Amino acid sequence: MKNPLLDFTDLPQFDSIKPEHVGPAVAELLASAQAAREAVCAPGFAASWAAVSARLDVATERLSRAWGAVGHLNAVADTPELRAAYNAALPDVTAFWTDLGADERLYALYKSIDPTHLNAEQTRARELALRNFVLSGAELQGDAKTRYSAIQDRMAELGAKFSENALDATDRWEMLVQADQLTGLPADVLAATAAAATAKGLSGNLLTLKMPCYLPLMQFCGNRKLRETIYRAYVTRASDQAEGELAKLDNADNMAEQIALRQEEARLLGFANYAELSLAPKMAQSPRQVIDFLRDLAGRARPSAERDLADMRSYAAEHLGLTDPQSWDWPYIGEKLKEARYSYSEQEVKQYFTQPKVIAGLFRITEALFQVQIKPASALGLGGTWHAAAEFYAIERGGKTIAQFYLDNPARNGKRGGAWMDVCRDRWLRPDSGQLQTPISYLTCNFADSVNGQPALLTHDDVITLFHEFGHGLHLMLTQVNERDVGMGAVEWDAIELPSQFMENFCWEWGVLQNMTAHVDTGAPLPRALFDKMLAAKNYQSGLQTLRQIEFGLYDMGMHVDASTANDLVAHQRAVNADVALLHPPAYFRNNTFNHLFGQGGGYAAGYYSYKWAELLSADAYAAFEETALADGSPNPETGWKYCSEILAVGSARPAMDSFKAFRGREPKIDALLRHNGMLEAV
Repeated sequence: MKNPLLDFTDLPQFDSIKPEHVGPAVAELLASAQAAREAVCAPGFAASWAAVSARLDVATERLSRAWGAVGHLNAVADTPELRAAYNAALPDVTAFWTDLGADERLYALYKSIDPTHLNAEQTRARELALRNFVLSGAELQGDAKTRYSAIQDRMAELGAKFSENALDATDRWEMLVQADQLTGLPADVLAATAAAATAKGLSGNLLTLKMPCYLPLMQFCGNRKLRETIYRAYVTRASDQAEGELAKLDNADNMAEQIALRQEEARLLGFANYAELSLAPKMAQSPRQVIDFLRDLAGRARPSAERDLADMRSYAAEHLGLTDPQSWDWPYIGEKLKEARYSYSEQEVKQYFTQPKVIAGLFRITEALFQVQIKPASALGLGGTWHAAAEFYAIERGGKTIAQFYLDNPARNGKRGGAWMDVCRDRWLRPDSGQLQTPISYLTCNFADSVNGQPALLTHDDVITLFHEFGHGLHLMLTQVNERDVGMGAVEWDAIELPSQFMENFCWEWGVLQNMTAHVDTGAPLPRALFDKMLAAKNYQSGLQTLRQIEFGLYDMGMHVDASTANDLVAHQRAVNADVALLHPPAYFRNNTFNHLFGQGGGYAAGYYSYKWAELLSADAYAAFEETALADGSPNPETGWKYCSEILAVGSARPAMDSFKAFRGREPKIDALLRHNGMLEAV
């Protein structure tokens, strides 16, 4: 029987892929890709874009698709057998891509392609390829090239191990308590924890560190001692501060080694530090520009944050008897104060956000803005899915399928925490067949699952997360470029969050929300009065939240400007926290599950600032919708189509700033960001 990882006729064969398929498939695809590489580098091979693409790109694209499916399964359906197969193949895959990017023969071949014979997309793709060859070590020689390759191999190994430790540290911690210890916990969370206990043959409520359990405990549980216990377990994951055997999953040495290797890589390529190397293909021009941007924003946010904190301290002392709040108290205090100030709670709101209704609302606004139709599709017979909870959809325009996507929402064991979008396959006018390959994306979240036959309930933050990841997906799926190398994947990293954060804005529009809510018991839509309370509370604690993101950004940038911080990352974290933040965690706090910076496929090293940088872009882009809203307040479809045409559709066929200016008619301004965060008075 043919190896399902070698079937590229349509969708990945998820219902057939087994761990034992990984090694043979990867070996065959690597051999094919290597043969293609040697063929195009052979003397006499035509130095034309079409010839190189038809031979090399076809082979490497197949490798990417198959390995992408394996990597996706490793993230959402981890098993010991799959993990072993993935890790066994990882060194060879990494070595291939490292060698390919650093191949001076390929570099010379691309340089020799006559740009006058290329169309605009091909010209841009060649320009990006030449830059990437330089950044991938193609100009290195001898021992330097050998060492560069070794660094890439080791970094891939470390990233995979970091993510495994973070996942295992989360999955293996659990605590059985009785319901009387969970005062204040929402009914659906009580039901879910009771069901988890029953599933293991236990009596009581089984607590875990997965977000659908952890966050409600911190926000709602009146048992302060229990909050402290679960907080400590959460912030010490994958560290030497964890309890018992879990301390063996410590990621500290892994993180330090990654930082040192990144610094060495940067020096080999002629950069003073890894931050400079990371920024070379981004919008930001220098680490200093990024740091100044973050510090300027911190200064604007600080007055608001100080008011937020003073309000919480006062409320805690007067109403909760907490005169010296600790880290495990702040989410609880914040939720209680919000309930008192705005007369509603997240738990009340959650009853209206049933997952099916939210998804239908998301699709409705997407269809209206971007002139598409989203329809459930069946993957049965085409490859299936990796889990019963994973759904499959098609996006159509003019009756033709232009993209597809998988949607996997519930949290579960064996699934990496967080939320993300990944590429299943890119849009591409295939040079081997002349046929247009439509894009497919993976959209993954970690929400609470349905309990007792009721639909899953989402918090408003969950709704925002879903819109965010779908924005990433639209960036991939609505592109109209025909060259794979100038799609969404090559957009400058500090602009990559623009489409995702842009979509978040619709989660605050009444015209959108009223059509995507239905009370879980009555079916009634979200009341306008409750929405008005939510809107009034929209910027509640935005100052503190902004400082938190800035702290992460400076922590990240600082360690990659000065690699000596790797000698004591705890001290570095504390120094940044003391400099920027108003809330200070206990001494045992560790950042050892920061997958964005250190995990498999994270990619945000010296780039975490991108969230705030892109938020500026997205806020200004959304302001165009505010300025052109229809009489009833709904978004103007013409503005939606312009946004789709000038930003989503062009991928990376031109620089991100050029796309922004084509949409907005000017460079971005910070005013909309400050206004959306309620901080204009700080200007």
